[in-house]
Amino acid sequence: MKEASFYVSTEVGGDVSCFLCSHGCLVPDGGRGFCKVRENRGGRLYSLVYGRLTNVSVDVIEKKPLYHFLPGSTSLSISTPGCNFQCPWCQNWRISKIANSEKFDQHPFTEPEHVVKQALLQGCRSISYTYNEPTIFMEYALETAKLAHEKDLLNVMVTNGYQSPQAVDAMAGFINAVNVDLKGFNDSYYRRYCGARLQPVLDSIRNMHEAGIHVEITTLLVPGLNDTREEIRNIARFIASVSPVIPWHVSRFHPDYEAMDIESTPPESIKKALKTGLEEGLRHVYAGNINMPEFHDTRCAECGGVVIERGPSGAAESYPRENRCPACKATLQGFVTG
Repeated sequence: MKEASFYVSTEVGGDVSCFLCSHGCLVPDGGRGFCKVRENRGGRLYSLVYGRLTNVSVDVIEKKPLYHFLPGSTSLSISTPGCNFQCPWCQNWRISKIANSEKFDQHPFTEPEHVVKQALLQGCRSISYTYNEPTIFMEYALETAKLAHEKDLLNVMVTNGYQSPQAVDAMAGFINAVNVDLKGFNDSYYRRYCGARLQPVLDSIRNMHEAGIHVEITTLLVPGLNDTREEIRNIARFIASVSPVIPWHVSRFHPDYEAMDIESTPPESIKKALKTGLEEGLRHVYAGNINMPEFHDTRCAECGGVVIERGPSGAAESYPRENRCPACKATLQGFVTG
C-alpha cells in the first residue's frame, strides 16, 4: 500500500476528502472512493493499486492513439486494475471493472525503477499509462514519470480527462502527452453512461493544453447515442476553440462488455463526423478502428502534402525527423518529434 496524495482529512468522523479526480469523493473511515482503489484507513487515504500492474507491453505510439507525438516510436505501456468511469462498452473491462471489496495482491508489485529500466531495455522512447484509467494510479504514474525524465524518456497518459485541476498541475512537466477520450458533448450522456459529468472533462482538456502538455482527442462514435450532427459539430467546435491543430480521432464502436446489443458504427457515420471536424476548422482528423485510408495519413495544413504516411493499423511508415513539412518546409504546429 502507498499513502495517497491529493486528499485532506476533514477531521469529522475520520472522513477524508479526495481531490484527485472530479468526483471529489468524501470517503468514510473503512470506505473506498468511486474508483474503488483508494481506501480510507484511520483517517489516511491509501492507494491500493500502487505498483500492482496488470499489463506491461510494448506498443507503437500510434496505438494510443497519438499521431503527432514521437511518430514511428514505441512506448512501454502499463496499467493497474480499476477506473473512475462506468462505461458499459469498455473494451478493457476485465481490468477496469472491479468489486468494491476486491484485493489487489494477486497482481505483481513492480517498482517504478523497474518500469523505467524495462522501457530502456526495450528501446522505447516513452512510457504510457493506459488500458485502465491512469488517474486512479496517479502517485505511481508520477513517480515513474519523474524517473523516466532522468533517463530522457517521455511520458504519455491515455485518459478520460476527469483529473482535478490540482492533478493537472502535478502532471505538468512530467506527463508530456495525453490522449483524452471526449465521449460526447452532452452532460446527460456522461451522467447516464459514465457516471460522470461533461464540464470537468472540457476543463481538463483546456488546462492540459495550457500547461504545455501535447493533447490529442478521441471520440468513440456510438450509434444512436452520441452521433447526432449537432453533437459532432459541438465536439469539433470545442476542440477548435482550444486549438485547431489538436488531432481529433473518431473511432468506430464495436459491441463489447454490457453493450452487445448495439451495432457497430456505420463507416459513413465516421466519414461524416470527420468531414464535420474539417468544416469546423480542425486541421487534423483521423479515423480509428476502421480501414479508411483517406483519413489515416497526416497532411501539411499549409500545402496539403503528406507529412506522415501510415498503414492500415495507423503505424507510421514514413515521417519527418523535424517539425517541418518535407514539401513546403512550413513549420508543423502541434507536433512533437524530438
